[in-house]
Amino acid sequence: MGPTMIFAKTALLPQGWAQDVLVRLDRGQIASVKTGAKPQGQRVDILLPAMVNLHSHCFQRAMAGMTERRGQGQDSFWTWRSLMYKFLDRLTPEDVQAIAAMVMVEMAEAGYAALAEFHYLHHAPGGSPYADLAEMSGRIAAASAQTGLGLTLLPVLYQQGGCDGRALTAGQLRFGNGTDQFHRLHDGAARTLSALDGDTVLGLAPHSLRAVSPEALDFAAALAPNGPIHIHVAEQQAEVDEVLAAFGARPVERLLDTQDLSPRWCLIHATQMQPSETEAMAHSGAVAGLCPITEANLGDGIFDGVRFNASGGVFGMGSDSNLRISLSEELRSYEYSQRLLHRGRAMLAGAEKSTGRVLYETACRGGALAGGRAGGSVAPGQWGDLVALDGSGPDLAASTGDMILDTFIFAGDDRMVSEVWSAGRHIVTGGQHSRRAAVRAEYGRVMARLRQEL
Repeated sequence: MGPTMIFAKTALLPQGWAQDVLVRLDRGQIASVKTGAKPQGQRVDILLPAMVNLHSHCFQRAMAGMTERRGQGQDSFWTWRSLMYKFLDRLTPEDVQAIAAMVMVEMAEAGYAALAEFHYLHHAPGGSPYADLAEMSGRIAAASAQTGLGLTLLPVLYQQGGCDGRALTAGQLRFGNGTDQFHRLHDGAARTLSALDGDTVLGLAPHSLRAVSPEALDFAAALAPNGPIHIHVAEQQAEVDEVLAAFGARPVERLLDTQDLSPRWCLIHATQMQPSETEAMAHSGAVAGLCPITEANLGDGIFDGVRFNASGGVFGMGSDSNLRISLSEELRSYEYSQRLLHRGRAMLAGAEKSTGRVLYETACRGGALAGGRAGGSVAPGQWGDLVALDGSGPDLAASTGDMILDTFIFAGDDRMVSEVWSAGRHIVTGGQHSRRAAVRAEYGRVMARLRQEL
């Protein structure tokens, strides 16, 4: 990949907003950043660092719109999960690749440059392993190669049906691995990823404190001593109650007591915490993986963002079930949840930075940490993960400084995204992904069959 020059009228740099900025990309990385420069190369209105979507289950995108009817009794996360188990038994490896590619196209068009995929669909229906244990990991990698979206792959260790060690049920059998088999699967995923570009990252994810034994959690942490580790934690009250009964501690307390939490750890959801847990989690450096749209859809609860922010915590944004993929809406929903909870405005704003600026910059930082990715800022040495906004509309044309991000997040939407680069790969032009037509056609064929079967 040869050098690329990008000239922005306005850009958000680590030191703040700057005018007439020339960014040079070389071999996928930012080689230099010059302010007060003369135009050359690709010209854009507003240039921002592009972030990592830090939590996704790609295959669930195909369920969007299928789970909004009330069953007998009160619908909940747990009834939704039962429907999900029935749905996934229909999915072939080819289906998963087609769905993942569509998800990645939509993420890129929303302004994300990379994805951390929490990947737990490993085996054939009934739980029989494929001839290649990492077959499904390979399908996620193939979708990344097809779309150019950066990838942090997180193969999931899913071992048991609950803290009591009960066996997996029919709906969970496609996820299950013992530690020896998972080790081989993880090695296979590494071989699969070796064919992708150099910005690809391999981590892992013990699914939750319910789904792995204490010994298996230690095994997982040791298996990726330098890579990112993600875990679902404290998403639902029933989960908190089960962990508390089994271990005498709440989920976040348990992790803090038994693991060396650090910025390479990403704790997903954490919507059910006590104030002391929130503060301790922030002080540990672990990233809070927030997915406000999915958390609202599933009735998870509201993350204690104001307290976490005041304690110096770092968060990032994910799209989880992918029922709606929108970066601006995830950020907006997060801030609005805090306003509803505390009955105030600008809850996450800083003394010197607006709400939109704090949201965007923190999510860039948290996403890069959670993805194990050198990115999140427009600075030399970082991957060329960049997003340009179209400033020609009346809202952005009249905005300067932090008001640009406030307008994008609170008054605009992802249609303002014009260009996206992922490690220097120019994957979105004029607001549309370069492979959209072909990816959408294949996704449409898969969806037509799935909706007919279900």
